[in-house]
Amino acid sequence: MMEWNAKSAIEALLDETDAARLRAIWEPTVVGVMPQNARRYLCVMPDGELRSYGVTGKSSYADPGRPCYLSSRSGGLDWRLRYAPEGCMGAAAYDGERDRFPAVAAEDGRGTFCLLSDKGPDDTEFRRVLITEHCLIDYFQPVRLPGGRWYTTASCFIGPGEYHPVFMYSDDGGENWETVIFPPTRRHSPVWPDLDQRWQNSGSEPYAARLPDGRLMMVARTSLDHLYVYYSFDDGTSWTEGEESDFPCTLTTPFLLSLEDGRTAFFWNNARPLSEARHDFADPPLSDGYLKGYWEDVFTNRDVCHCALTENGTDWIGVRELYLNPIRDAADFRTKGGPLSSSDKSVHQFQAIELPFGKILVEFGQHEVSRRIVIFDVGWLYEKKRTEDFRSGLEHISSHLYLRSVSGSHLKDAPGHCAWNRIPGAVMMPSPDRDCTEVLLIGRVHDERLVSEKQGAVWAFPAAKKGRLTVRLMVRGAGLRFCLCGTWINPCEEYAAEFAPFHFDLDGRCLTKNEWHDIEVRFDCAARRAAVYDGGKLLFAVRMTAQAPLGLTYLHMQTLAEAEDFEGTCVKRIDFASGG
Repeated sequence: MMEWNAKSAIEALLDETDAARLRAIWEPTVVGVMPQNARRYLCVMPDGELRSYGVTGKSSYADPGRPCYLSSRSGGLDWRLRYAPEGCMGAAAYDGERDRFPAVAAEDGRGTFCLLSDKGPDDTEFRRVLITEHCLIDYFQPVRLPGGRWYTTASCFIGPGEYHPVFMYSDDGGENWETVIFPPTRRHSPVWPDLDQRWQNSGSEPYAARLPDGRLMMVARTSLDHLYVYYSFDDGTSWTEGEESDFPCTLTTPFLLSLEDGRTAFFWNNARPLSEARHDFADPPLSDGYLKGYWEDVFTNRDVCHCALTENGTDWIGVRELYLNPIRDAADFRTKGGPLSSSDKSVHQFQAIELPFGKILVEFGQHEVSRRIVIFDVGWLYEKKRTEDFRSGLEHISSHLYLRSVSGSHLKDAPGHCAWNRIPGAVMMPSPDRDCTEVLLIGRVHDERLVSEKQGAVWAFPAAKKGRLTVRLMVRGAGLRFCLCGTWINPCEEYAAEFAPFHFDLDGRCLTKNEWHDIEVRFDCAARRAAVYDGGKLLFAVRMTAQAPLGLTYLHMQTLAEAEDFEGTCVKRIDFASGG
């Protein structure tokens, strides 16, 4: 019997038209909205059908809704809603060697189980095999290694703020399991400009996959500025001690996908939250759990998600912004979508599968107003250039400001999980050339409703350790602070320069006001220097002040105004190219 291959099964279902449609996709393209948050609900059936399980028809938070799944027989291009039987197993992996379906589930007070079925995800008479008496959380779908071992990952919650990564494996198709429970990671301690502790996640929501060099890599969510990483040289039997990785990430969930050709894709939120304010100064006030670090007060780093790729298991390339939250500047961000779900309105959490023709399908997000199904070509990660002319407005720009809002997690029928409302900051305005075109205007408006009035604009480019960035701009007011960053930083973050490898100011002291300037920044991370030019004339050099192990991937521009500035700075165009 030939070994079953998910990608081949998916391709066999495609007709000529669907194959052509799939081949034509290049950059991330939205193809649907799944019925459940991205975690363990996506699966491939033996015949190549894609299913994304969840529930539909909830009338209240307490209403469990009706089990359902989205079905695609066109490689994820088109989806149809189907109802699933009550009490069915739900999404499951497929074991082609044994022609059966393993899944994972935990039951309060009983432990964590491997669910096994010979019929499939809709089976209501599946078997339960005990994995561990620990009732684990945040578990993922089982994954099969080439040698036949099945494994899965989860978190073990021991006490307030104490999470342990867990790796489980089976060498007999899920009948018997071994469990590895890791020590908790280092806890977060505030270091300026953080003035208080974050929600203490000490290694939750881990995920593992095989790297091109044969090792298993497991990454875990933390409260720190980076993910923790672990390696195994024996398919998960033993592991290295955890250490902070090169991947910037705070309190969000990572995901890894091993591709058929040996490369490994990585999905995560390469984003930094706003600097943590004093919790006891919060207004409205926070409850005791937030003050002690048991819960999160607000998530300000979940409006953007990213992807990277490794060909050798060591070097990560193609670090790119994958998607921006479509409601990132909504004035009703907290309550948008209603009270039917307590999930935050983010684009964090991932699950992904490899499609034919070099494509990847990835699901991300939690609440239905922001979660999405996206397809993109792996080749898109290899691009070296990007241009922004604002003809699509702010589609590719982060510019939101935060309104003073209720903080904290809200359950039951109270919406607004760890969220603040927002309004646009930098906006599109008529060009000062009066030529019927528009420009991005970055200024400052006094508004006591805001957490910070500092308008900014954040734009992504393909990651590079050496490159050239050109910005056509006109200073009419206070000018801008430029930051070249290796991670997404909030547009209104007052301390952005503290975390940026390169930063400098452009204002009336070095540029003629009310004239267009073509500013070029040539940076070289190996030399730890950048040079800034105006129309080809050197203005000044800039020293590198922070590390960027994955390269630079963001331009962060923010007003220098300390008071209202309606004139601001106009930005007409941005161009980037990596290399010399």
